[in-house]
Amino acid sequence: MASNLLKIGFIGGGKMAQALAKGFISAGLAKGETMISSCHPLDLPSAEAFKELGAESIFENIPVVQKSDVIIVSVKPHIVPIALGDIKKAPNIKADKLFLSIAMGVTINQLEQYLPKESRVIRVMPNTPALVRSGASVFVRGSKTTEDDAKITKKLLNSVGICEEVQENMMDPVTALSGSGPAYIFVLIEALADGGVKMGLPRDLAYKLASQTVLGSAQMVRDTETHPGVLKDNVTSPGGSTAAGLHFLEEKGFRGALIGAIQAATERCRQVSGS
Repeated sequence: MASNLLKIGFIGGGKMAQALAKGFISAGLAKGETMISSCHPLDLPSAEAFKELGAESIFENIPVVQKSDVIIVSVKPHIVPIALGDIKKAPNIKADKLFLSIAMGVTINQLEQYLPKESRVIRVMPNTPALVRSGASVFVRGSKTTEDDAKITKKLLNSVGICEEVQENMMDPVTALSGSGPAYIFVLIEALADGGVKMGLPRDLAYKLASQTVLGSAQMVRDTETHPGVLKDNVTSPGGSTAAGLHFLEEKGFRGALIGAIQAATERCRQVSGS
């Protein structure tokens, strides 16, 4: 690892892989030339995206493993057995690599079965705000991982946001909350802006105010470590406009809808993983 830069390979070059790659480069943990990705031959946009970062992009998985110290498995869950099967059957692959899998619902036990038996495996759930180094990630250690492996994983994930280690039985609700959560927040921002436009605000101003309001509110919860209910009460004056808006949200089942979204997404994750 010359110059303390990690040699990072991506099996799969989709949006999440691109977000992580850009985040690692921004954090100074890697450069384009220290990364390589394998993409499906029909997925030329992903291949081009990695080439624009200065990374090598190919259509085979085995060279990615050979050229990397850390391999991030970022293909769809049903592709994982196929992609990793190539690696397990390759006679010249050393089992001294660290594999980080971000494939939804694929368990540690499954990953270890798909790979050479001495492979070190960590299961990771990041989210797309890693692209702007504001991601929320968790990870689960495999049976053969070392403390150094955990440190490398934390270093990578902390470079693109926050990172917590969890037990594997938490992975499905984590996926539903922080993995899928950005989509819920994007809908929230869009709806807030639509409300502002309905009441006469220009569209560009409405989006700017809505996104900054969500960003600032989230940062207050995180940085002050104050219960969000207390922060909500601090904004809500007796008989004021905020109280009227909150009443409307309660009437429409706003809280219940969000709780239900997490439940539905968790159940879908469990269907995929068979847990």
